[in-house]
Amino acid sequence: MKNGESSGWGVRIGFGAGDLAQNLVFAAAGTYMLFFCTDVAGIAPSAAAAVFLAVQLADALWNPFAGVLVDRRNPRLGKYRSYLLSAGIPFALFAVLCFANPCGGAWKTVWACVAYAGFTMLFTLVNIAYGALGASLSRDMDEITRLTAVRIFLANAGCLAAMAGVPLLVSALGGGGASAMPWRMAAFMGCGMLPSFVFMPLLPALRRALGQKRLFYVFGAVAVAGMVALYALSRAGRIEDRAGLVYAAQFVKASGIIVSTGFMWALVPEVVAYSERMTGRRAAGVVTAIAGVFFRAGTALGKAAAGWVLAWTGYRAAAGAEETVSLPAEPGAWLWTMAVFAAVAVALFVFSFSRTKERIVMDAADAAQVKISDLWREFRGNAPLRWLSLFFFAAFAMMSAGNAAGAYFMNGLESQTPLAQEGIRWLVCVIPAALAAVAAFAISRYRV
Repeated sequence: MKNGESSGWGVRIGFGAGDLAQNLVFAAAGTYMLFFCTDVAGIAPSAAAAVFLAVQLADALWNPFAGVLVDRRNPRLGKYRSYLLSAGIPFALFAVLCFANPCGGAWKTVWACVAYAGFTMLFTLVNIAYGALGASLSRDMDEITRLTAVRIFLANAGCLAAMAGVPLLVSALGGGGASAMPWRMAAFMGCGMLPSFVFMPLLPALRRALGQKRLFYVFGAVAVAGMVALYALSRAGRIEDRAGLVYAAQFVKASGIIVSTGFMWALVPEVVAYSERMTGRRAAGVVTAIAGVFFRAGTALGKAAAGWVLAWTGYRAAAGAEETVSLPAEPGAWLWTMAVFAAVAVALFVFSFSRTKERIVMDAADAAQVKISDLWREFRGNAPLRWLSLFFFAAFAMMSAGNAAGAYFMNGLESQTPLAQEGIRWLVCVIPAALAAVAAFAISRYRV
């Protein structure tokens, strides 16, 4: 491909389908697995927090090895795209295992830990390869912006389908699909993703009009305003009595988060190009792996914080009256729900593989020399990468804490003790606002 030449819409949609596949199962697990552990599998919130923290930190350590593995190997089916099949399909299957948990007693925690470890490590492998695949499709930054815009649009479509679809499907399979509360939860979760369809097509224009940093500052402030509104509304009385205002506040919060963080994946190829100018080597896998370490560390903090806060504030599973509990505790309904999402994801991985092909990759001599120490050398010598890494850490901690707590926010919040209610509010509103401030600091220092 010549510089400035378009990839074509077939490639763009095929590339985006890979992120759609990942997010169908990753968003479902990231949003609902803590709820599944506490309210369906009967695992204590503190034990669930330990599982998430241990697995995510182990995954952060695995991340550099996965990045080196991706850069050094040259599989027959493609340097990067082959992982859409070899890692993507098992990743989808492990998502189903995360929601199976056939064990009893302490073994159910062990099962959750092993299944979640396989799920996250496979996600790391496919995600690093997928991120490097994006950087290999073109050198033209305008084309990369278009590829990223399609990718983010379809990724958010996957998140919407997972976050709004899981409560509806699991409730239908569990015999409660006609009740009002699952629809309220689906609407609340859906409002958390709908702004992507309003604002993401406008992201390139917004970025040109406001500039990269001002874009984050403006929409970061919008996100915090939505968090303040959600906090105030949830303290003013029963959520179902002011559901419309709650949905509006969630939409405002999500609009700010989606736009302010939506361009961060476009910064990865930018940092890869900066590194190539400085060193003469195009170590896309290494740069993506470093960003992934902080992505996983942030996710670990966010998910563990959710479990810790629930434990500290005395959360009790399904504590409300039957009619206030939104999601059924029928294990089979959760298993079949995840099986449906996994099957769709597998089909999308195959489609993405068929429509993409690497055009710009590290040459064989450079690939043979890639090693773990390259990550530290790259991190130490690449100042934009360091600030981008902090941004990834804060952004994903913010999103993972808020998403994990969303199910509790709309699942009979008023039936919990005042302290437990306050803990859930902090997870949805206060803690994400503090992390947004950290992300703002990081982006203020980012320069290429």
